[in-house]
Amino acid sequence: MAQTDTPTPQKPLRLWPGVVAVVLQWVSWFAVPMVLPDATFFGMIGGLVCALAVLVWWAFFSRVPHFERWGALVFMVVAVAATPRILHPSIVGGMMGMMFRFYVIPGLCLALVAWAVISRRLTGGPRRVALVAAILVACGFWALVRTEGITGNGRSQLAWRWAKTPEQQLLARIGGEPAASPTPVPTAIPAPAIEKTPKPKSRGDATAPTAANRVTLPATLPSPRAASRTGADWPGFRGPHRDGIVTGVRIKTDWALSPPVQLWRQPVGPGWSSFAVGDGLVYTQEQRGDFEVVACYDAATGKPVWAHRDAARFWESNGGAGPRGTPTLHDGRVYTFGATGIVNALDAGSGAVVWTRNAASDTGAKVPGWGFSSSPLAVDGLVIVAASGRLAAYDPSTGAPRWVKAEGGVSYSSPQVLTIGGEQQVVILNGGGATSVAPADGRVLWKHSWEGFASLQPAVTADGGILITEGDMGGGMGVRRLAVARGAGGWTAGEVWTSTGLKPYFNDLVVHNGHVYGFDGGILACIDLQDGKRKWKGGRYGHGQLILLADQDLLLVLSEEGELALVAAVPGQFTEMARFPALDGKTWNHPAMAGDILLIRNDREMVAFRLPMAGG
Repeated sequence: MAQTDTPTPQKPLRLWPGVVAVVLQWVSWFAVPMVLPDATFFGMIGGLVCALAVLVWWAFFSRVPHFERWGALVFMVVAVAATPRILHPSIVGGMMGMMFRFYVIPGLCLALVAWAVISRRLTGGPRRVALVAAILVACGFWALVRTEGITGNGRSQLAWRWAKTPEQQLLARIGGEPAASPTPVPTAIPAPAIEKTPKPKSRGDATAPTAANRVTLPATLPSPRAASRTGADWPGFRGPHRDGIVTGVRIKTDWALSPPVQLWRQPVGPGWSSFAVGDGLVYTQEQRGDFEVVACYDAATGKPVWAHRDAARFWESNGGAGPRGTPTLHDGRVYTFGATGIVNALDAGSGAVVWTRNAASDTGAKVPGWGFSSSPLAVDGLVIVAASGRLAAYDPSTGAPRWVKAEGGVSYSSPQVLTIGGEQQVVILNGGGATSVAPADGRVLWKHSWEGFASLQPAVTADGGILITEGDMGGGMGVRRLAVARGAGGWTAGEVWTSTGLKPYFNDLVVHNGHVYGFDGGILACIDLQDGKRKWKGGRYGHGQLILLADQDLLLVLSEEGELALVAAVPGQFTEMARFPALDGKTWNHPAMAGDILLIRNDREMVAFRLPMAGG
C-alpha cells in the first residue's frame, strides 16, 4: 500500500463550550450586580467558576493545537506578572493588591474565546500573532484606567487614567492650595507632663504636626469672627447625641408640591466627613492635595470663612483620599481627628490653633487600612478620641493627655457616651466586640466579646439595653442586643438576642418606638427590639445613611447614589413617601440637619437645602 506525506487534517475547534462559559461568566460578573446589587459577591464567585470552566475547555476540549494551547497559558502568566509595572497605583493597590489579578480574569477568558472564534480560519503564523495580541490587549487595557474607589457592594469605579480627578479640578479652580491656616497667637501654655502616656509602638503612616501647629493659645482668643459659647445646632457626628435622631422638627412630605429648596452648592475636596453646625458656620474636613484641611463655611451662602491645613495625606484605593472623621463643635472650639492621627483643637470663629496632638503616637496605634475613621467626643471636661479602637482622653484647654487606653482591636467606630443604670459611660465598638469605660479615668467597666469588624455606633434602647453591630469582609454580620447591669460583682453585659434580619455594614441605624431601622446591605429594613425579628425590608438605597425625624415617624434617607428619600418609620410595612435627586456620585457621608436646613456632601461637593416645614 502506497504511503503519502499528506498530514492528517486538524479537527475543527470545539467552540461552543467556551462561548457558553464566557457568556455566563460576564453575566455573573457584571450583569448580576446591576440587577441584584446584594448578590455581587455571589456573582463574582459564579464568575470564577465560569473562568475555571473556560480554562478546562481551553486545556482539554478546545482542540486548539498543543503548542498554542499551552503556550498561551504560559504567556498569560508572564503577561499578568509583568503588567503591574505599568498600572496606575490605584489599580495595583486595589482590593488589597488583588484588583488587577481579579479583574483581568474575565478579559483573558474573553480574549481566548474571541481569538478562537475569529482566527479559526487563519494559518499558523497569523493565528499565533493574533493570540499574543489578544492577551496583550486583555492585560494592557488596565494600564489605561484607574479606580476611583469601590461602591458599598465592592464594585470598582473606573475612570480613564488621564482624566482629572474631582480633587485635581478643585485644586485648579482654587489655585492649587487651600487658604493659609490662621496664624496662632504666639503665647504658649506648657502642657503638664504625663508619665503614663505609652511610647508609640508604631506611627504607621501618620504625619506629625508641624512645630507651628503645636502652639497653645490663651483661653481668650481674639478673632475676626468670634464664636459664641451657647452651643451648636448640630455639634458633630450624627447630631447632639450621636444617634441620628432629630426632634422638634416636622417637615412636609409631599415633595412633588413642596420639594427641598437648594440654598447653595459648593465643591469640596475628597473625604468622608460629615458636618458640625453652629452660630451660622458649617465645619467639615477634606483633602486638598498634600494637605488635610479643616474647613469652615458660611451656613447661609456656602462661602469659605477659614481653612486650617496639616501637611498630611491619606489615600487608599478603595475609599480614596481624605479624612474620615467629622468635626466636633463644643464650647467655642472645633475638635477634629484626621485620617493619619492628627488631633486638632481650633477656635471655632477664626480657625486659630489651640493645640495639636497625634493620637497614633499617643496610643501606639497603627493607621488602619481605611485610615483613622472616628470623630472626637467632648464629654465631662475631656476630649476623647478613638484611634482604631484605642482611646485617648485629652485636656480640652491644653491638649495634655489625661489617660490612654491602649487596647482593643481594629475599629472605625467613634466613642459613644451612654447613660446606663444611672452612670455615664463611654462605649466603643472594636474588632473584639464592645468595651465600656468610665470617662473620668478610662477604667474599664464592662466588655462584651463579638469578633468581627467594627464601623458603627452602639445604640441605647428606651429600657436601657444596648445594641451593637459587627461586620466582616463580606458585609454586616447582624445586630446584637445586650443586657447591661451592675451587680455586687460589678458590671455585666450579656447577649439577649442576635438578629440577622438587619445587617448594617458601615451604615448606622436608629432606634424608634420599640424598633430598629437601618440598612440590611443596600436595602432598608426594620426589626423588633423585643426579639430581633424582621418586620419589613424594602427600598434600594445602596449603602447610604439616614437620620430619624422622631416627631413624625419619618426616616430621611441619603442614598449611596446621592438621592434623598422619605420613608415611614413604622413597623407595619415599608412605605417610601418621596424621593429627590440631590448629589451626583458615590455618597457615604452622613447627613446633618440644623433646624430646617439639611446639609449633605460626598467626596466632591456639598449642598445645603431648606426643607419645607409642616404648617409653614
